Amino acid sequence: MTFITLADLAERPGTVELAQVAQQPGEPVASPAVLAMLMRGEDMSAVPEAEANVARAAAERISDVMEEAQALAEGYLRQGGYPLPLPRVPLILKGWTRAIVRYRLHAHRLSDEKSDPIVRDYRDALNLLGLVAAGKFSLGLGDTRPPAGGRPAVSGPGRTFSMDSLRDYGK
Repeated sequence: MTFITLADLAERPGTVELAQVAQQPGEPVASPAVLAMLMRGEDMSAVPEAEANVARAAAERISDVMEEAQALAEGYLRQGGYPLPLPRVPLILKGWTRAIVRYRLHAHRLSDEKSDPIVRDYRDALNLLGLVAAGKFSLGLGDTRPPAGGRPAVSGPGRTFSMDSLRDYGK
């Protein structure tokens, strides 16, 4: 079971961004419209072969990064005790996987990491996946771990007064 698909990525962050970041150095940039057709599984028979090949190369690179992101997320989920494959993919997990894919595709981006939303989303995704692995955050899928805490514990000195010593009090 995949956490995110090419069609999901075509919607957000979109094929314009994906076409730009999936380009390998020295290769042409894929047409966002052709890449969108390919990622959504639409008919590409009217697309010139050269454009289709450039889009296929970009989609292949995106797919490779998606597999890496999926493997990373699965590692955290296994650590958290979730049986894989999951019965259904929670939307939050899809968002985390999208953030990881987007960050990995922007690996050569020059920006201020403190204010970059792509870096922020990636770090948030990893932090939350870490909480899932530690059992401190639930995906709501019938978690295998018991709730944190257990029985209430009370500690303190022994009782000073008992029912017998207070029997005559207030008479």
